[in-house]
Amino acid sequence: MEKNIQHSDIYAIALHHRFQWEEVQQSHVILFPEGMVKLHGGAGEILKRVDGKTSVGDIVEELKALFPEVADIEADIVGMFDLAVGKAWLRKVN
Repeated sequence: MEKNIQHSDIYAIALHHRFQWEEVQQSHVILFPEGMVKLHGGAGEILKRVDGKTSVGDIVEELKALFPEVADIEADIVGMFDLAVGKAWLRKVN
């Protein structure tokens, strides 16, 4: 389901959701009233940068600089935003 994520879009964690590091799980998670989602490495790296101020494009550029060896990282990042918006983990603020 394409959400047409744009580099100028700015997102925040959705209301009634919380993003945090879960020591027991040894991973980042999203907590919400219905449960919890365990996020694997890359997803946590992306979502920990979602602060309601930083654009998708800025997050893409930061992660491209941190992980230059990852081929096609931009598509993976945008895909994660698409998934997170589709699952209602994120809300658009602009």
